[in-house]
Amino acid sequence: MTSGTNAATVKVRSGPLVGAVLGRVVGMLAARAQCPIDRLDDALLITDAVAAHAPRQAVDGRVTVVVDATEERLELAVGPLRGDGAKALLSEAELPGVGNVLERVADEVEPVDGPEAGTERLLIRLRFAP
Repeated sequence: MTSGTNAATVKVRSGPLVGAVLGRVVGMLAARAQCPIDRLDDALLITDAVAAHAPRQAVDGRVTVVVDATEERLELAVGPLRGDGAKALLSEAELPGVGNVLERVADEVEPVDGPEAGTERLLIRLRFAP
């Protein structure tokens, strides 16, 4: 993940505000990056899936997402998550008849080791340009 001037770290206590806060921050950063409207819809689907499933995997009762947007892409790093939390979040994003929302909408989804031993992060990348 690169840190640019169009980036933010969102840390929200697990609960009903996760989706609203995360969606607004992602929407604001995507708009500043000149995100095409169809990809903005995809970004908001991603934030909905993260908000729905990340709280159960969060290490400290807070959902933490680093959001970085450029003219080419939007990147979210969700975590730290408990051990196997990134894989669990990914598997929970499966919808009957639709498949995995994160894998269908994002260009890249990658579980990686977290900053502390025994934790993980989930990296989600959405490209704007073909």
